[in-house]
Amino acid sequence: MLISQHEQTLDQLQGLVEKHGDQRNALIPILQDFRDQSGQITDYAMQAVANLLKIEPSEVYGVVSFYSFLSERPQGNFVIRLCRTISCDMAGKQAVARQLENDLGITFGETTKDGRFSLEWANCMGVCDQGPAMLVNETLYTKVSPEKVGEILDSFKSRA
Repeated sequence: MLISQHEQTLDQLQGLVEKHGDQRNALIPILQDFRDQSGQITDYAMQAVANLLKIEPSEVYGVVSFYSFLSERPQGNFVIRLCRTISCDMAGKQAVARQLENDLGITFGETTKDGRFSLEWANCMGVCDQGPAMLVNETLYTKVSPEKVGEILDSFKSRA
């Protein structure tokens, strides 16, 4: 018997609720784990989480749309987030952003056609004295220069 996409999503979310609990404070960990497993958080998943946690769907949507780490869109295997704070701007963020776009052939908010890389802006990463700061998945890079971009990308291009 084939299981529908919605049934699979609901089963997956029920497992995450069992893991993290059914209280409001479990919302972000549940969404993070679901995003890691599924690649995106669909409208159906947001509704299902709201039902499971007995909160309003608008609250779930508000969290998903506010945090850049929780995406409604499919993202690449490697999500590159460049800090867009004023301190990173003063440290040369724009040149790094241009280099990323040139090297990947996409603009911020897009994913490469092969699905390997996504470019996103992020707010403060907490290393304002070491900007420009960039996060690739969970790996933080500081004092990133346009020259370092190619080296960083190459290290991820060689991964499966």
